[in-house]
Amino acid sequence: MSEALRVGIVGAGPWARRVHAPGLHAHPGMRLAAVWSRRPDSAKSLAYQYDADVADDYDSLLSAVDAVAFAVPPAVQGELAVRAAREGKHLVLEKPLAGDVPAAEAVATAVRQSGVAALLMLTRRFAPEVRDWLTGLGHLGGWTGGTAQWLAGGLLAGDYAATPWRQERTGALLDAGPHALDLLDAALGRINRVHHARRDKSDTWQMAFEHASGASSTLTLSLRVPVQPALIEFTLYGTNGKSQLTGRRTAAHECYAQLLDEFLAMIRSGRTAHPCDIRRGLHLQRVLDGVQRAAN
Repeated sequence: MSEALRVGIVGAGPWARRVHAPGLHAHPGMRLAAVWSRRPDSAKSLAYQYDADVADDYDSLLSAVDAVAFAVPPAVQGELAVRAAREGKHLVLEKPLAGDVPAAEAVATAVRQSGVAALLMLTRRFAPEVRDWLTGLGHLGGWTGGTAQWLAGGLLAGDYAATPWRQERTGALLDAGPHALDLLDAALGRINRVHHARRDKSDTWQMAFEHASGASSTLTLSLRVPVQPALIEFTLYGTNGKSQLTGRRTAAHECYAQLLDEFLAMIRSGRTAHPCDIRRGLHLQRVLDGVQRAAN
């Protein structure tokens, strides 16, 4: 593939404007070809900034691109991503994969059957400091447990606070939860059981997990804590003492640039396997479902 990959964006909200559109526009191997949104005025505003076409409808967007980057609510993505995969379009997917497990399974099936590349936007997994931390954990081994805190004020004010699905009962869990669960899972081994889950009146989640490795972990999560910067901390312990990952160092747009590099490499090589591929998305959807069922 010598020509630039034509990518279309579905959605024109804050994340599409701040990360997807500038990232695709700046990437030397890609071209932002079209934008489609349920809000036509927003789609036009975003597309015109980058000399992209405005698709009249979703089918028009699919016919004009090689790949689709989604920036829409989970339930909407679950429906639209199936159609894109069946049309042979490669996918950059938001987390969580869909609104529920059956919808996520439908996306995963469509991706597998079509053989397209699909990456989940687990932003921190593309940060070099996170990759270095995970690699170091693997070299040492002997980790028997861990604890994580993900506390921020993203749902108190700002552009993302205005998103209806994030303001729902499980909004914080579905927004920040996949990032936190993914890192605990990557650090300690596959989460295979939700021991405990509770959401209190202040919209703070407390969770406990069992991992296939035999390790256990806990997670405290909220997007309604007025702290700046956000408190994001992972601590593992075991036979080699402890290891911590704290804060954010690599900006989202830098992580996205790395994701696009790896996405394009997958497409050019015909590979579909990646640590953040469709299988990862489906696994995290099932863990999220387990958390919600345990909290009810």
